[in-house]
Amino acid sequence: MEANGFYFKRAKGSHQLYYNSQTNVTIIVPIHGGKDMKKGTFLTILKQTGIDKNNLTF
Repeated sequence: MEANGFYFKRAKGSHQLYYNSQTNVTIIVPIHGGKDMKKGTFLTILKQTGIDKNNLTF
């Protein structure tokens, strides 16, 4: 997300907030210890950010 203009704004508990000042979008990302994020949650976050899942590189 940082490569797409989002920057870490703050964290509260197990959630991190990222903000993009160009699009005025705030995204909440759940961080739950060592657990993997569920696929549906991941895809929803991508949709909210406007990042195309087909352009991801790992």
